[in-house]
Amino acid sequence: MATNFWASTHYKELLEQEEVDVVHNLDKQRGITLDDFKLIKLHMSNYIAKLAQSVKVRQRVVATAVTYMRRVYTRRSMTEYDPRLLAPSCLYLAAKSEESTVQARLLVFYIKKLNLDEKYRCEIKEILEMEMKILEALNYYLIVFHPYQSLPQYVFLLHVYIS
Repeated sequence: MATNFWASTHYKELLEQEEVDVVHNLDKQRGITLDDFKLIKLHMSNYIAKLAQSVKVRQRVVATAVTYMRRVYTRRSMTEYDPRLLAPSCLYLAAKSEESTVQARLLVFYIKKLNLDEKYRCEIKEILEMEMKILEALNYYLIVFHPYQSLPQYVFLLHVYIS
């Protein structure tokens, strides 16, 4: 990605940790505490990683999907967006945005294969509908800056500097 992070809206919209870990009122009414909220996000991040490993996408796609999920939950509540559907839908959208497309039907197949629990099951139509809700929640802003490109350059420069 050739854009400059420091001049981007991504940088200008960075949130402090206190702003990221906010439990929405609807979630509080359902009895979700801050610890529950963090635990659910962690569990869903691991779920995204397992699902991504099954469908064989790059690590960058996983990082983008987790970022999308976290961005959605800074704007919307878990009551509105079920994490068990949001997680695979974020992976589906991230695969598209990172040009590593995964078919929704393949995701549904692996969701059924990985989870014996009926609560995690979803249909293709639900993933596609949730994709649109995610896009709206993110205000159609899908750019995510990752260190995957700049970190090797930094390590190389560090190596040259030390040598």
